[in-house]
Formats: sequence, C-alpha cells, structure tokens
Amino acid sequence: MSQTTNSTAAGELVPIADRLRYMLGFRVLVALSVGLSVLLAWKRLYVPAEVLAMATGGFLVLATLTHLAWKVSRRGGVALFGFMLMVDGAFLAWTAYATGGSISPVRYVIVLELLTVSLLASHRTGMKLAMWHSLLLLVTYYAQKGHVLHDFSKGGLGTPFQQLIVFTAIFWFVAIATSSFSAVNERELRRRRYDLEALAAMATRIEGESDSQAVADALLGAIVDTFGLERALLLGAADGETLTLLSHHGEVSADADGYPQPGPGSVLRAVTEAQRTQLFSKLDPAADPWLDALMPKARNLVIVPLTTEGRTIGMLVVEHKIRAGSRIEQRIVNMLERFASHGALALRNAWLLDEVQELAATDALTRLANRMTFQDTLDSELARADREGGCVTLLMLDIDHFKRLNDTRGHQAGDEVLRRVAATLREQRRQYDTAARYGGEEFCLVMPGLKPEDATSTAERVREAIAGNGCDVTASLGVATYPRDAHSADSLVAAADTALYRSKHGGRNRVTQWSPQSAAFS
Repeated sequence: MSQTTNSTAAGELVPIADRLRYMLGFRVLVALSVGLSVLLAWKRLYVPAEVLAMATGGFLVLATLTHLAWKVSRRGGVALFGFMLMVDGAFLAWTAYATGGSISPVRYVIVLELLTVSLLASHRTGMKLAMWHSLLLLVTYYAQKGHVLHDFSKGGLGTPFQQLIVFTAIFWFVAIATSSFSAVNERELRRRRYDLEALAAMATRIEGESDSQAVADALLGAIVDTFGLERALLLGAADGETLTLLSHHGEVSADADGYPQPGPGSVLRAVTEAQRTQLFSKLDPAADPWLDALMPKARNLVIVPLTTEGRTIGMLVVEHKIRAGSRIEQRIVNMLERFASHGALALRNAWLLDEVQELAATDALTRLANRMTFQDTLDSELARADREGGCVTLLMLDIDHFKRLNDTRGHQAGDEVLRRVAATLREQRRQYDTAARYGGEEFCLVMPGLKPEDATSTAERVREAIAGNGCDVTASLGVATYPRDAHSADSLVAAADTALYRSKHGGRNRVTQWSPQSAAFS
C-alpha cells in the first residue's frame, strides 16, 4: 500500500506534505509583500514595475506547479522543498534589490522566511537557508559595486557596505537564536516521539504473547532496549501475595531462593503500600535480603509498581547509571510508569488466561490432569515413543471400597480421600510423568520411558504410598507398557484396565501387570 500524505518519514517532525502546503501559503504572502513594497518604494525602483509583476507572477506559478507535482507523483517532496527554498532566496534577493536595495522592506520578509523555515522544517534547514541568503546578499552587493547592477541607494545610515554588515549581523542573530530554540524543541519532540513509538512497539509486542512468561520477557526486553539499562528485574505476584522473579536482565542472581518475602523496612514493601514509583540510592541488605541477593551492590534504583484494579501485582526494578549527585530524568521515570502500566494489564490478562487454561486442563477437585488432558498426553507420548523407539508405561489405579467409604463417612470424606490420593500421586511421579483423574475414584499415571521390567516395582511404590498416606484406604493397580502390551492408546488403556480388574478380583490392594493370562482372566 502506498504511503499516505500524512505519514511522517524517519527523522521528520512535520510531514513533507504539510511543509509544502504551508510554504505555498507563505509564498502567496511573499508575493503580496512584494506588491506592497513596490507601492511603498515606487519612486526608487531599480526595475520597472511591470517586470516585478511578471517575476512575481512567475514565482507564484512555479510554486504552484511544484506543489501540484508533489500532489500527483507523491515523490521527491524533500527535493522539491529544497529547490523552492533556493528559488525563494533568489526571488527575495532580487526583489529586495529591485525595491530599494539596503532599505527595501522586502528584507524583513527574508527574516520572516528564515523564522518560518526554521520552525516548520528544522534548525539545520534554517542554518542552511541563512547561508544561502548571506551568499545572495554578498553577490548582490558586489554586482552593484561592479556596476553589473545599479548602485545602492544613498538612503539610510552609513555606507552600503556598513548597512550590509548590520543587516547580515541582525540576520544571523535571528538565524542562530531561532535555530537554537528550534533545536531544543526538536530534540524534545524527537525524544517524546521516540518514547511513544517505543511504547507502541512494546504494546504490539506483548499483544502477540499469550503466555505469562513470554509477556514478562517481552515487557522487560522492551524496557531494557528503550532505556539502555544494564540491570533490571521484573517481579510478579500471580497469587496477589508472593513475589517471584518473572524476568531479569544483566548481572542478576536469578537463583537467589530461600529468602523471606519483603517485610517491614523493605523498599518493595514501601512501594507496594504507597503504590507509586520511588527512587532509592542503595539497598539495606538486612531489610531486603532477597532483592540484595538478586541485584548485588545495586545503586540508583527506580522501583515502579505494576498496579491493576487498585492493587499491586508486581514490581519493575531498574538500575540506572548516572553520575554522582545527579538524578534520573523525570521523563524517563514517567515513561517507565507508562511501560509498567501497559505491562501490568498484559500480565494480569496472561495470568487469567493461564488460569482458564489450567481449569480447562485439570480436574477441579484433585487438581490433576482431567480425562481430556490425559488422552492428549497419552497420544503425544506414544507418538514420541514411535519416533524415538522408546516405550510408555500406563498405570491405572482404583481406590478400594470407595462407595462404602462414601456411604459410611459421607461424600465430603470421600472428596478428601480423592484429594489425598491425588497429592500422593503428585509426590510419587517423576518430573515428566503425568498424573490424571480418569473418572470417579480411578486415576492414571502416564510414565514415558518406564520399561516393563520396572513397571511393577514402581506401581508397588505408589500402592504403598497410598496405603500409608493416613487416609485409611488402599488401592488396586494395573500396569501395561507400550508397545509390548498394546499397539495404540485405546488398547494400552484397555490393557491397563484389564490388569486393574484382575487386581480387584484377586483380593484388592495389589498390583497386576498385564499379561496374556490377565487378559484371559478378564
């Protein structure tokens, strides 16, 4: 898609289309000013009024044509803008000579053009224009002195050369002053535009992330890149209470565990309670042992709270490098707060999404994987076993006499037993095993890489742990291994269920590994 007329190229403060449009209006005013100067200097014109009128008309026609050329082609706008500035200078220098020389009112229009261009374009363009006008004034002066043009009028104070020097000095004073103030404004505007563009880029970046960890990394990465920070931390409290390290940058001890949460005197506690940004020159290791361990020898810290819905859900901790005795710019602090505000909302949304996904994937009572998650995990592990030539063992477990327990002790007691059994499975599984509630009082344990010869001993360990967990219940277990005992997910579940059925009918509180005999028994 082609770029629109209102778009701004890199480095520009005013779009080129606006520059051309405003300068066209200014040139109309220049033409009117020349006409007024002709009337005021009618008796001392060095050029016939008809020639001045034709030149002024040609000037307006050329200005209009360049503007129309830009409107049609949408190309070469900067070149057209620079070309017309040179034409402006030549036209104003000639009309100033023609309407009185050193005492011509057109010279004030030259100063006005310098002010206009410096503010409309940039201070660099203003200085270049000042150089161009100075060159034209010298050329006009020496052309008159060499009798190429008519000599200067005898009016005014001092000699023509002295008048030229005075006007040039005033001209350059105005040019330098205007360009200096314009440069300050440009720099501030550029910095603010850069900050806003960085903020927009960060917002776009985190919008594409749904995982809370990815959001945290994207947020801190954007802040570090924008402000050139050497060390930074992003702390979060997904549960609203316990702060954890979400992301970090620089020389940070990310494994600083075992420290208490922020207490009285902690800078983190102070920022949380105040819910506003605070600056600290250093940390007190006694009051902030955890933060001091994360950022050893930290100095000049800015701590920004991440707040949403009236509560603090995290902290942005950055260390800025400034010379001794100085303070960080308020602009940077304000921008850090804006970044933190956007990041807090994104983190909160990501955490909510994590909760929703967890609820969809887990059993509400036991907090284990639900039936759907179990099936997806089993299919995935079997596919991996096929690729890598491995095996997968499935353990199925049923709580013995669970219906009797519900009838005699109540359903609340039954629910507590289910939760305790689930907790036992979480404790007994390996890090990469998946425990799930299959339905009712039945549970499953998917164990990738567990060989058939180790399946029974592992299942026995689980059985003994359940019998000894204080719930006064036992469990019957059945195990089967892919691909030895089955060739698909459904057949593996059927094989483990068959082995479980044999355990229950064989006296309960025991483990049975699938075998052709157990299949025949069923």
